Amino acid sequence: MKELEERIAAEGRVLPGEVLKVDSFLNHQLDPVMLEHIAREFHRLFADAGITKILTVEASGIAIATMTAYVFGVPAVFAKKNRSRNLDADVYSAVVHSYTYDRDYTIMLSKRYLKASDHVLIVDDFLANGRAVEGMIQLCEQARAEVSGVGICIEKGFQLGGRLLREKGIHLESLAIIASMEDGKITFRKTE
Repeated sequence: MKELEERIAAEGRVLPGEVLKVDSFLNHQLDPVMLEHIAREFHRLFADAGITKILTVEASGIAIATMTAYVFGVPAVFAKKNRSRNLDADVYSAVVHSYTYDRDYTIMLSKRYLKASDHVLIVDDFLANGRAVEGMIQLCEQARAEVSGVGICIEKGFQLGGRLLREKGIHLESLAIIASMEDGKITFRKTE
């Protein structure tokens, strides 16, 4: 998605440890017009997949999932990273490792909101090593729901996540794939 690549190039900041900050428009301060364009692109890419539910993990994916669900006309649901008093006791859960925070956490999703009849589109802001997506896939497997696709805003193509998911036969669509982030310069992978 050329518009997203241009925005990353203009506003993205490369930090040590291969961290890309796009918090001026995607995951801290939010640009609703950009979010709508992202959601419409996901809809274009997955329109024929019979999507009944959009799934993400808190917190950065929630805005993306909400807008995408709105465009699809289906509910959005997000896995929580912390158990709270208002979370149902009966949950699906998976342990994932966060690249950004370099720690493991357990994601949880109430069994009330994911059923075997669901065709799920998983969405998230970033894909690096793929642990968050793998965790969400595990939640879908526990529910016997079908993962109909994975939509990622920004894939770090120089890390393993995208390749591993594609090798497993997952329908993965990344709107911007970064080939490298060397010396603070962001280079995108050429798309077909």
